[in-house]
Amino acid sequence: MRLIVSFSVLLLSTSLPVSAWDGINAETGEAVEIGKGNLVRTGEEIEVYDYGSGDYRSVTVEGINAYGGTVELEVYDNDTGDYMILEMED
Repeated sequence: MRLIVSFSVLLLSTSLPVSAWDGINAETGEAVEIGKGNLVRTGEEIEVYDYGSGDYRSVTVEGINAYGGTVELEVYDNDTGDYMILEMED
């Protein structure tokens, strides 16, 4: 019985879809996407796709705040030296 439960848990955990995290750049209103595999934690460097420019941006997460149905990420753009606010879907 224990083997069946362990196998079931393993099967379910490996078959769950991992998707991107969608949101917008609060300043420009353009759509952004944080792809799977990015660890979104304060101090971590992540890659964000900016649909407005059509480019990937390397950013460092400076702060994370949850407001209702959104998560606000304050990030530092490592290429331009600018700070941005990303409003991500919760």
